[in-house]
Amino acid sequence: MELFFLLLLIVLMAFALGSGFPVAFALPGSAILTIGIAAGSGYLFAGDPDAYFSHGGPGQWLSAGVTNFRGIYWEAERDTLIAIPLFVFMGIMLQRSKIAEDLLVTMARLFGPVPGGLGISVVFVGALLAATTGIVGATVVAMGLISLPAMLRNNYSVPLATGTIAASGTLGQIIPPSIVLIILADQLASAVDQAGSLRQTLYKASTGELSMPSDYAVVSTSAGEMFLGAFLPGLVLVGLYMLFILGFALMNPKSAPAVHEEGTFTRQFAVKVVITLVPPLALIFLVLGSIIAGVATVNQAGAIGAIGAMVMAGYRLRDGKRGAYSPAIIAILALLGLALVISFFGSVNIKLIETSDDLVALVLALIAVSLLLIAIFWSGWRTLQLENTLRGVMVETAKTTSLVFIILLGAAMLTSAFRAFGGEELVKDFLQGLPGGFWAQFLIVMLVIFILGFFLDFIEIAVVVVPIVAPILLADPSANVTAVWLGVMIGLNIQTSFLTPPFGFALFYLRGVAPAVVKTLDMYKGVIAFIFLQLVALCIVGFYPQLVNYLPNRSSLLSETAPPPKNPRLQYCMEKLIYADFQDNGDGILAAIQSAEGIDMSYLPADVQKDMSEGFEKARDALPKMQAIHDAEAEVAAAAGAYRPVHTKVRALERDARRLEEQIEELEVVVDRSGEGGIYTAEQGERAQARIEALTAQHDALLAEIPSDWEETYGTFSKIQKAENTARLTYRRTVDQAYEPVLELKAILADADLVASLRPEIEALKEQVPQLDPKAAVDAIATMRSRVGEAEGTSDIRDGLSEARKIMRSREPNAEEAIAEIDKSLAALDADLAWRQKAAADILPKLEAYDEAVANSIGLRAQDRLPTDMALDVAGCLSGHRNISLNF
Repeated sequence: MELFFLLLLIVLMAFALGSGFPVAFALPGSAILTIGIAAGSGYLFAGDPDAYFSHGGPGQWLSAGVTNFRGIYWEAERDTLIAIPLFVFMGIMLQRSKIAEDLLVTMARLFGPVPGGLGISVVFVGALLAATTGIVGATVVAMGLISLPAMLRNNYSVPLATGTIAASGTLGQIIPPSIVLIILADQLASAVDQAGSLRQTLYKASTGELSMPSDYAVVSTSAGEMFLGAFLPGLVLVGLYMLFILGFALMNPKSAPAVHEEGTFTRQFAVKVVITLVPPLALIFLVLGSIIAGVATVNQAGAIGAIGAMVMAGYRLRDGKRGAYSPAIIAILALLGLALVISFFGSVNIKLIETSDDLVALVLALIAVSLLLIAIFWSGWRTLQLENTLRGVMVETAKTTSLVFIILLGAAMLTSAFRAFGGEELVKDFLQGLPGGFWAQFLIVMLVIFILGFFLDFIEIAVVVVPIVAPILLADPSANVTAVWLGVMIGLNIQTSFLTPPFGFALFYLRGVAPAVVKTLDMYKGVIAFIFLQLVALCIVGFYPQLVNYLPNRSSLLSETAPPPKNPRLQYCMEKLIYADFQDNGDGILAAIQSAEGIDMSYLPADVQKDMSEGFEKARDALPKMQAIHDAEAEVAAAAGAYRPVHTKVRALERDARRLEEQIEELEVVVDRSGEGGIYTAEQGERAQARIEALTAQHDALLAEIPSDWEETYGTFSKIQKAENTARLTYRRTVDQAYEPVLELKAILADADLVASLRPEIEALKEQVPQLDPKAAVDAIATMRSRVGEAEGTSDIRDGLSEARKIMRSREPNAEEAIAEIDKSLAALDADLAWRQKAAADILPKLEAYDEAVANSIGLRAQDRLPTDMALDVAGCLSGHRNISLNF
């Protein structure tokens, strides 16, 4: 019966959408009706409202719905969605203030003399508008009203003209900032949690280990990472569009002729180009640049974009009038002033004012911020007074945002209902049962999304399909794809939904503003080539995941909050780089170790000498330990060829067997609760028992297909694999032990001057103790002890102070005995200072030379962050897909 109600849910949703019922109500409405019918049928025919639900019942579904409401509206952690109204406001403001129109007209004149130049200008402006507005409807309408007549007037092919405009208008779905990417990031954040649990369960079932290594975990994503990930694929798509138009124009000059306009390339036109082009580019730089540089979050960048768009609208709406640019000039001067204050004085914090320079910096910053606020309010007042632009933009922003959020809520209800009837399990079983593994599953999902694009809007696809399929795809260890890559691939695929007939929204928008001479069939013909180009871009990004993953990885590893080199996720790639470094510079590293071993350390404390000697020995051992990793890797790779097919077959059989075990457990519950006093009838119990017997036979048959020598095969390969893991752990432990004494000795010697400065303070304490009451003396000694502890390697000095404090805290405090112990601390300080100062002069420079030679290899894990060049290499290494399925 669950299948019947699942089918009913899909039919009701399809009927509601097909009949033109608003999407925002079609999704939750179909869910509510199906849940109600299922609960009522269960109560009437089985005496239990939960009878026809695969999971829980109407009460659990209602609880899930409330949780989803709270998640969307009230969870502070889910604040990514706040960026949606900000970017919508930015886009509508730029469109209403006719800045988009200026771009189209100016770029058309600039590119006109090039073959296909008008089409290329449309793509160029479409990309700029995508990076500033991200609103498909507004972009297509604007370009349709302005560029289409010009293209037709200059004898452009009608299919080419309409296809170019419609396709360029959809760039806003993949080029950041994009509402689609924000929604996908939000949906994928939840999917990653589910995928992580699925992968953990799979690891435990496959290996018997309770905890999975953290470097096998599913990597999450955020809206900022989605923006970074989509940036290069968006540029690839723009490049494909431009190349196609240029190639078409060269092969068919009459269908896309060059347009030569007299008086175009003049000084006045050059000024116009600068004024028209620079502000949108500056806004793009501020919005995307702040995210890429890690200066601002997506929400903060959205606020920057909204304010920037309002300032730009403030001067555009008064174009040609006196003082039109005054607010914008004031805003630019204020931003430059803030930049100068920060560059000269560093960070400005009103709570940390200590010097006159801090006060001057604060005053200058307040002046700059005040000027910026004046410019913002001035621009806002203009947009409110001129053509009532601000009010209209805010109303449209509220409408669009409300639509998005209502669809999100409706989709959450629909997804909960889909899961309640076992739909998610059906999809999971179907996908995992496909031959070909992850890539077969992925291609089917992409095909389904592509077909759904013919009928559904991008929001419905993103919020209905993604939560169901994304956890399954992300949990698969055979491809181990990142959530960013999956999100961008889905985003590129969803983008085609705006172009695919019969319900491509870009086609509807263009049809509404195109002249009667443009036939709908010509529009359909025109978009076919661009749909093909989008699929080509999808294939390129699929084969080269580095296009998506590199920028997010690069940004993460170069940011101020970059993960330390000991982060487990970085180790595999770091070790590949270090192995290459050992191969190229191994002799130099060994020479540095030999030179360091020759340093005279005979006058250092015995424990320090021992630690350094052992450290140098471990450093020598690091190179063969790294070679052991490489050899173990090669052995695993050699064994994997024959092992992988058997492993894949056995794991698939075990997966299917576990699925049957889950069904058997559910049916056993029915059997236990059937008969008198139960919630199920005796007939239902008998049917469940018969089904259990049939499933048990299937289960045993599946397990019987597992090769008889599987345990031996698995054990043999596990030993080889464990040898590799052991080699990696041994190497990491070796280099940590090799480098730690170097850091400790450097810290000890660097504190020589600090230790020297402590002597007068301890002498003063010695004089104070007899004059203080015991409690005050204890506090003074404790303070001095903490002060000594600020220097590295001063435990001997602190021992006397500890004894003195102990004496003064006893029942019978004795100042003379305490002073005697303080004298011991002074003696220890003098002895410590003798070797410390000598070593600081003789050993420290040589030790620093050794450190410089090994810091990026043997000492890499102990650094605070990766060096820039290595961070870039590691980012590139992490950007590919790494198959880890043999570990499961």
